[in-house]
Amino acid sequence: MSRILNLINGHLRRDLAAYRGIALLPLRTISCTSRKQAHESDAHTSALRKRWKDTADTVIIGGGCVGVSVAYHLAKAGMKDVVLLEKSDLTAGSTWHAAGLATYYHPGINLKKVHYDSIKLYEKLEQETGQAVGFHSPGSVRIASSAARVDEMRYQMTRTHWHVTEQYLIEPERVLELFPLLNIDKVLAGLYTPGDGHIDPYSLTMALAAGARMYGAQIYNPAPVTALNPTADGKWDVQTPHGTIRANRIVNATGFWAREVGKMIGFEHPTIPVHHQYIVTATVPEVKALKTELAVIRDLDASYYLRQERDGLLFGPYEKMEKMVLQDSWVRDGVPPGFGKELFESDLDRIMEHVEMAMEMVPVLKKADIINIVSGPITYTPDLMPMVGPHQGVRNYWTAIGFGYGVIHAGGIGKFLSDWIVNGEPPYDLIECDPNRYGKWVEVPFLCDKARESYGFNNVVGYPKEERFAGRPTHRKSGVYELLKDQGSMGFHAGWEQPHWFYKPGDDTGYKPSFRRTNWFGPVGRECKLVMEKVGVIDLTPFAKYIVKGKDSQKLLDRLFANTMPKVGLTNISHMLTPNGRVFAEVTITQLAPGEFLLITGSGSEGHDLRYIEAEASDGGYDVDITNVTEDIGVLGIAGPNSRKVLQKLTDEDLSDAGFKFLHCKVIQLAGVSVRAIRISYTGELGWELYIDQKNMAAVYQAMMEAGKDQGIDNFGIYAMSSLRLEKGFRGWGAEMNCDTNPLEAGLEYFIKLNKPADFIGKAALQEIKAKGLKRKLSYLALDTDDVDPEGNETIWLNGKVVGNTTSGAYSYTAQQSLAFGYLPLELCSVGQKVEVELLGKKYPAMVIQEPLVLTEPTRTRLQKKAKGKA
Repeated sequence: MSRILNLINGHLRRDLAAYRGIALLPLRTISCTSRKQAHESDAHTSALRKRWKDTADTVIIGGGCVGVSVAYHLAKAGMKDVVLLEKSDLTAGSTWHAAGLATYYHPGINLKKVHYDSIKLYEKLEQETGQAVGFHSPGSVRIASSAARVDEMRYQMTRTHWHVTEQYLIEPERVLELFPLLNIDKVLAGLYTPGDGHIDPYSLTMALAAGARMYGAQIYNPAPVTALNPTADGKWDVQTPHGTIRANRIVNATGFWAREVGKMIGFEHPTIPVHHQYIVTATVPEVKALKTELAVIRDLDASYYLRQERDGLLFGPYEKMEKMVLQDSWVRDGVPPGFGKELFESDLDRIMEHVEMAMEMVPVLKKADIINIVSGPITYTPDLMPMVGPHQGVRNYWTAIGFGYGVIHAGGIGKFLSDWIVNGEPPYDLIECDPNRYGKWVEVPFLCDKARESYGFNNVVGYPKEERFAGRPTHRKSGVYELLKDQGSMGFHAGWEQPHWFYKPGDDTGYKPSFRRTNWFGPVGRECKLVMEKVGVIDLTPFAKYIVKGKDSQKLLDRLFANTMPKVGLTNISHMLTPNGRVFAEVTITQLAPGEFLLITGSGSEGHDLRYIEAEASDGGYDVDITNVTEDIGVLGIAGPNSRKVLQKLTDEDLSDAGFKFLHCKVIQLAGVSVRAIRISYTGELGWELYIDQKNMAAVYQAMMEAGKDQGIDNFGIYAMSSLRLEKGFRGWGAEMNCDTNPLEAGLEYFIKLNKPADFIGKAALQEIKAKGLKRKLSYLALDTDDVDPEGNETIWLNGKVVGNTTSGAYSYTAQQSLAFGYLPLELCSVGQKVEVELLGKKYPAMVIQEPLVLTEPTRTRLQKKAKGKA
């Protein structure tokens, strides 16, 4: 047996602090099954040896790399009175034992910006602060050993060319040049990112702390927070053993203590510690003999990373979900008092499969001696994304928690939060990290199941339209879920199960992801035809729904939204903007009664939009009542030329064009059930949205399906709705419009009323943007493709140069044409302009066309009436 296996079986461990040459607290082990309770440290009773501040603009709680980065960036931006409180020592928690990997790569579009900002900071931090950070940048290579991996890399390359980061798809020979110790036999390709590398987390944190102090921030430690009390004017009293600080805002950056801090103000933050293990070897002669540092490699199919550490190697696997360990006792009982710079017992049986695959890929590991085995806590959220930003439900409480990869996120997130706090809006859209994407539907069993899945699936192939099934369903079930759950492929949307597409006899059923057209392609076409020619029903319950009412309700909404408010019984589409005129949200608004409004937004925007509305109501002193009724009300959409005939069978209400106009709302009796009906359809076809008490939803659904038998009624899902909305030219929030775009370049002028009397948020900025003129605009593209369609965020080329990016895409079954929206420079937006769109490494011909490709039903009806009038 190899030396590394002998040493692993002997469970050889050495002190990580001694290995790194850093003076740290003694290590203690905490078993995942029987914790050794660490006694309370009395260090906080010692003198701080500096003057205590009674007030602060911002108090950051937590002295890991993320918290210290926030302090550094705020102080550097010129904010006075920045205070950081650390309960014991800086880096205590997950930071001190981290492997320190730093990569530009991320599959998320804007998280690439976070990584980029981090590395650019780390490159210059030593020069700025005088503190060494131990940053190595030999580059990194993600290894592909299967055809699916190669497709994944091509998929990611199409999303990188329009970013500033360098990245290349390379041949095996080039992979071997960058890591000459590889067994190249199984390597098909590599994704090479120059400038990647690794950094010493302890030194990084100390350099950021030095920078924070240099720019005027105060760092207190040991200074544990014992209580957080909100004041009537939106400030916070932060209590510690040394005294209380009155803060304008607080930032929770406490790592695996995030739940404890959250509980002080009534939150159950969905974070949980995961046991992550890595191995450090002694000197490896073949490594020592190298003249240049090895690139970091990530063997995705074997699920591990491996890098050079001095003259040895550092190897870290991600265990399979059935083997990995959660520290779930900390969720139930809290983190042991005094825990900070301790480790868990290692359990190397869990990683033997990965060790053996690593030795096959890097044969010198077979002869390597181990000097250290680390098993420490890292924090996971259910989806592995951190929780960054202001939190809904309280004023001036921000989070920077849930970082599974805190070292690479620290620099960029510190800058992101600093820019947001200083400027009053985020520098770019990062809704995937919004702390408000979670709600009370995240219960502890779900949290544990999803964290286990996320860790175990760390390196699985990342497909478009990805679904993960652990922990599902939650308690968020629509009134028709039980009727529909076995009829099709379900998707997960903010805790809800929602049909993506439906099965018919002979279909290839189940979730079968692919980078190309897969088993849902034909059935989705069938559903699109159903809506265009007959009548379809869709479950839209995941829409977020709020009721806003009260003396100042219209005044508040006029301040928040760029459109005018609809009159009683009418509906419109409105947009909330940021102060700089970017699109924060798109909301459907109906005035139900004088001063009472129903607001509808997307499922993924529920807490995001509600926080913005509540914050403005509170800051502006508006007399309003805001209620989230998302879980109380079910929603069914019915659409298609026969939809009126179906509904008319079930109600005495006049549903004709004259009796029930487009964008009107009425309460009607439908099969004996009171239903709020809005004549609107996100497919662009004749249709209604029906808002129903959840307990009556199944009865209304079954009545419609029975009444529509002779009209060809059937179900359709979200995939069909997406195709239909794109061919009608409907923009989607989060794609065509978000905090990276303004409504003028997104083609939303119709909904923006710059001449309305109210001074809505972003109005002045939009007037300035309009006066200066646009530099780019959203364009409508038709593509000539084969078995692959655009998804969004692909690179657009012209004459070998990057000129823009797509925002969303789909196949139009009506027009038999692949479509995409994309941003292009103003000079390339003319109809007929030819460009190329990159899909899976191939550039496909595309052309700017007149939108929409398919006219909406109201437009068709209007044109038909106009033609008849002329005849």
